[in-house]
Amino acid sequence: MTLAFVFPGQGAQTIGMGKALAEAYPAAQAVFNEVDAALGEKLSDLIWDGDIAELTLTQNAQPALMATSLAAMRALEAEGVSIDRASFVAGHSLGEYSALAAAGALSVADTARLLRTRGQAMQSAVPVGEGAMAAILGLDLEAVRVVADEAAQGDVCQAANDNDPMQVVVSGSKAAVERAAVIAKEKGAKRAVMLPVSAPFHCALMQPAADVMAEALAGVEIKAPAVPLVANVRAEAVSDPATIRQLLVEQITGSVRWRESVQFMAAHGVTGVWEIGAGKALSGMIRKIDRAVASSAVGTPDDVTAVMAQ
Repeated sequence: MTLAFVFPGQGAQTIGMGKALAEAYPAAQAVFNEVDAALGEKLSDLIWDGDIAELTLTQNAQPALMATSLAAMRALEAEGVSIDRASFVAGHSLGEYSALAAAGALSVADTARLLRTRGQAMQSAVPVGEGAMAAILGLDLEAVRVVADEAAQGDVCQAANDNDPMQVVVSGSKAAVERAAVIAKEKGAKRAVMLPVSAPFHCALMQPAADVMAEALAGVEIKAPAVPLVANVRAEAVSDPATIRQLLVEQITGSVRWRESVQFMAAHGVTGVWEIGAGKALSGMIRKIDRAVASSAVGTPDDVTAVMAQ
């Protein structure tokens, strides 16, 4: 089986995620210790025993999900599975940082600090209540782009996440996104669901956050990843550190081209994907994108045992 390792984004967080991995694998525990030290706080206490509302705050969820993904990667490594078992790595939005850390392009400490900065910058880019996101179910990307253009009416409304053939997320000004939800249903969408997010990610309103991240990324060493990264904004493989740095900035305002990213990996021989970290959201999307690509979630010691048997 030709594998890709993929890493989840925001929304996958749960209280207790990664705890069993840390208890079973010293190398997984070490990741949480390293993230705690990098941030100067016990984020692991919040992850394992805290309040879900606090964990869901963007500035906490982003480094927390990365820590959980890296803990799962370290558990796999402890069982003899190195990153080069994969032909590609990819991540959904913040998961792209987890993918780069797993592939050795970024240090865990730098990744934790970058994601804390990214979370704070994305949260503060738009006043709470002024932006929104909605998942449009049952229309493809081109149809949703038409919806977004019609809904904008001078405001920002963009296709933000192309998740699978029949799920595209729009992002932008609250009024415009609400209009898009209505227009989408008029155009045949099965559902239009307003998402419980605190900011309108991956649209032009995030430009202040992109400016912050350009400065933050300029001060961090990025190495060539051990395996190529299929980048969100290009849906193709990249390995050059300077290119990766630029794409991480563009990713803040750009669309997450997840459907195309999975199609790119499948076209380049990938027949199996391991979703490394919390939840199974990406596995669900992958099944809808290409049923010929097998997917497995790796977020607990039992999951590690299961994939080792493949």
